[in-house]
Amino acid sequence: MNEAKKSIPVPRGRLSRLARFGGLAGSVMGGMVTEGFNQVRSGNLPNVSELMLTPGNIDKVAKQLSALRGAAMKVGQLLSIDSGDLLPEELAELLALLRADANPIPMSQVVSILNKQWGENWQEQFSRFSFQPMAAASIGQVHHAETRSGRRVAVKIQYPGVSDSIDSDIDNVAMLLKLTRLLPESMDINELLEEAKRQLKMETDYETEAGNLRLFSELLADDERFAVPGVEQQLSHEHILTMDYMEGVPLDHARTTSQQTRDYIVSSLIELVFRELFDFQLVQTDPNIANYLFNADKNAVVLLDFGACRQYGNDIVGAYRSLLRSAIRQDRDGMIEAANDIGYFKDEISDEQRDMVVQLFDMVVEPARHSGPYDFGGSNLARRIRDAGMELSFQKNYWHTPPVDALFFHRKLIGLYLLASRFNAKIDVSGVMQEFIE
Repeated sequence: MNEAKKSIPVPRGRLSRLARFGGLAGSVMGGMVTEGFNQVRSGNLPNVSELMLTPGNIDKVAKQLSALRGAAMKVGQLLSIDSGDLLPEELAELLALLRADANPIPMSQVVSILNKQWGENWQEQFSRFSFQPMAAASIGQVHHAETRSGRRVAVKIQYPGVSDSIDSDIDNVAMLLKLTRLLPESMDINELLEEAKRQLKMETDYETEAGNLRLFSELLADDERFAVPGVEQQLSHEHILTMDYMEGVPLDHARTTSQQTRDYIVSSLIELVFRELFDFQLVQTDPNIANYLFNADKNAVVLLDFGACRQYGNDIVGAYRSLLRSAIRQDRDGMIEAANDIGYFKDEISDEQRDMVVQLFDMVVEPARHSGPYDFGGSNLARRIRDAGMELSFQKNYWHTPPVDALFFHRKLIGLYLLASRFNAKIDVSGVMQEFIE
């Protein structure tokens, strides 16, 4: 985390958070009036979008959402697609700011949270506790500590009021995006926002995440390619998660390692996502690169975050197996049937939209049809998939069609494709995928 970031208290009450949004809206409108006056005085006749999307207004929106943290910041991250050519440049800039580290909360708020969760004598359980967080994100921040027994731990502390403000924050962000016209008018994101509410409520339940950590630790116990932190149950509660401190470098730093190491990391993660879907039927759906470390000494990828996990039933898993098998064989009728079973199509879908869905799936399995290692760094595959997906999503009345489970699985898979591209990885995807679909 950037240590230069200033600590900022999180507004706790709904009224205080609403007031922040109201003040932000007023500030944006004020900036719009000022900019309009300046441009008219200069002889220009700007449109409303130009007045709204000034650098000053964008900076105000990003800073306020980051200060609010929680759902206000997270919804921007969920909307981020890393595709500046597809969205307005100003929105891409805003989302880039929201992907960055959040401001940490002051030590006084940290102490207040720990006193409430652990009791006022909580420091007796530690020989060392660092109040400077290792990382600060949208929902909470992480501190390094050592227990009296000598166990090094990472303590994830949830920001106060985050779980209680999810619904109102997301509704307010939607209003703000509409007010500032940062999304195309044709794009209906209501279903995505409702799902964001459900996912965020799940992510703020650290007891559920602790259960996911224990489960994945068991599922991957015999796989030396991965390391999962253990949970310190006595020091974990609904809004505090204490787990083993894991050694390793941020995964993005591994981009400077050898080709063999980069291929190993990416291949391991791609195989893992298929194991999650087809074997575990439980998928960690957040592809954020900050969720991973790489431990070179153990040659293992460290899996850090299990807040965003989704279960997949037998029917949809079977349908995905049929879909991938048909796509590899370029069996169009089989692809349409499997996609229909997943829930992609409805009665009023046009032939053009059906063809676009089939073409999208065809692109997704391109690496699996390739004989031998697929060169992600030398391919524009991830970009083509993004473009096709966004073109389909922006079509009127289509955004509601794909089931949410599918959207989140695709988000994870495409996130890994993007990682493979950044790592210039060469992966035998056909060999990785084959065992799961036959």
